[in-house]
Amino acid sequence: MAKLRHFAISVADPEAAAAFYQKAFGMSRVGDNDHAGATAVYLSDGTVNLALLRYKTEQAAGGDPDAFGVHHFGFVVDDAAATSRRIEEAGGTWLMGEASKTGGFYEIKYRDPDGVIFDINETGWRTEGEE
Repeated sequence: MAKLRHFAISVADPEAAAAFYQKAFGMSRVGDNDHAGATAVYLSDGTVNLALLRYKTEQAAGGDPDAFGVHHFGFVVDDAAATSRRIEEAGGTWLMGEASKTGGFYEIKYRDPDGVIFDINETGWRTEGEE
């Protein structure tokens, strides 16, 4: 069974947003990155990962990089290939990404029949701080 473990919010300033969620809800910072598609800060409550993203390109955002709010959510699944087939059979459409052949972190993004973006992966998201 798939388990909901990840939400992504598109924000104007990931660092400022992280400070808010850490102060308001006691969330822990579990990572960050800055790449061609987005700047990100990752927080967690110990179970669910919250990605705070500032998209840099239309392609990375899957639309308008300046549209702020809930962007997508993610499921950890046992079998990405089998889940991908079920998603498409149910009417979902592939957006970007593929399973890692090296076992590293990856996300496969889809749109549901209403256009809502979600992703799947087999490894999950970091929910605890780095040791």
